[in-house]
Amino acid sequence: MMLQMRWGTILPQHCVLLVTCLLISLEAVPIDIDKTKVQGEPHVEGAKIETPDTGLYYDEYLKQVIDVLETDKHFREKLQTADIEEIKSGKLSKELDLVSHHVRTRLDELKRQEVARLRMLIKAKMDSFQDTGIDHQALLKQFEHLNHQNPDTFESKDLDMLIKAATSDLENYDKTRHDEFKKYEMMKEHERREYLKTLNEEKRREEESKYEEMKKKHGDHPKVNHPGSKDQLKEVWEESDGLDPNDFNPKTFFKLHDVNNDGFLDEQELEALFTKELEKVYDPKNEEDDMVEMEEERLRMREHVMNEIDVNKDRLVTLHEFLKATEKKEFLEPDSWETLDQQQVFTEEELKEFETHILQQENELLKKAEDLQQQKEELQKQHDQLQAQKQELQQVVQQMEQRKLQQGSPLSGPAGELKFQPPGEHQVENAQNHLAGDQPLPPGNIPVQEAAAGSDHVQIHP
Repeated sequence: MMLQMRWGTILPQHCVLLVTCLLISLEAVPIDIDKTKVQGEPHVEGAKIETPDTGLYYDEYLKQVIDVLETDKHFREKLQTADIEEIKSGKLSKELDLVSHHVRTRLDELKRQEVARLRMLIKAKMDSFQDTGIDHQALLKQFEHLNHQNPDTFESKDLDMLIKAATSDLENYDKTRHDEFKKYEMMKEHERREYLKTLNEEKRREEESKYEEMKKKHGDHPKVNHPGSKDQLKEVWEESDGLDPNDFNPKTFFKLHDVNNDGFLDEQELEALFTKELEKVYDPKNEEDDMVEMEEERLRMREHVMNEIDVNKDRLVTLHEFLKATEKKEFLEPDSWETLDQQQVFTEEELKEFETHILQQENELLKKAEDLQQQKEELQKQHDQLQAQKQELQQVVQQMEQRKLQQGSPLSGPAGELKFQPPGEHQVENAQNHLAGDQPLPPGNIPVQEAAAGSDHVQIHP
């Protein structure tokens, strides 16, 4: 017995990411096939498989928890014997109390790091709105993949919440993709119609004719086999695997395309089977072929096969489920497959509603732009007023300095320092100038000699 499946290899589309992340023990089943005929490199035992991104905002935390739990022998043994309902119900989460101290310590550390990361995201978001007084504890309630009331230790409740959050979030993964694709298609049609409105009658007819011609050219492709049918799988067997179509064997086919040898065909492995069919319809070199539509077509094919084959709805196809499906009439005589170009993605009513929503958004953006323009003009007006006041103050200061200079008492010296003159010193200077130039003295000033002579006749009375 060997451990062949890791939690971290589960795909982002799995609505039961942790539900199906079981540590399955499988015995290798021999394949009677000439491996020299099979294209591609052989599987390397023990090779690390790149873990895909689930698309969840707590993706890294989820992967790290899975990796740590996988190291505990007791927990791994419980996973091997647990069924899906036990995991989903939270019963398995209680086994966390029995894991080793080292594992619990590591899980505690991961949780503290995740809480710190979420708080940092909250702060960054709030800072962008210039908010203050953030209640981080209250805002953490919006994150349902951990117990925010206990930010320091990883308990069984945390594992239970992580399982339920991942299950719930990924259940809506495909629906979200479909909704986004519909919006994409409606936006394309909206922009096309808006462009036509800008053209004159002649140009409009030319564009309409070109559009219809491209649609016709896109629809002119070879027959697309029904996904999951014998014809479709035999084509993969022959063209991708390089094997004789007369030797087609469902069991061997399953083993060949179970890329990671975990005993399942997961969603990614299933989608890879449809590449040949999609290449019949879509070519990135062709203007009329939209690669976004190709991925939507791939998603539809995978969902259809899962609905037909996946009996227990765990989003994984076992060998037993696969072989049972090959016994059905639909496998041998399937209905024709309608591609996207043969279906109506949206109705005219949905398009009108979408355009109304776009118009509302445009009006809101215009209103915000007008408000911002008004704020800009107001700020410019305030700036101009401040500049005018600054110039007035500068003029007043200059006038005061000129007035002081004219009075012979400059406010400052050559180096800009304030200049003061002791009382009486200015009078003596003026008197000396009077003796030298016989100029009249200002009122209150007397010649030096007269002042000295007068002092000889001063009598001091006791």
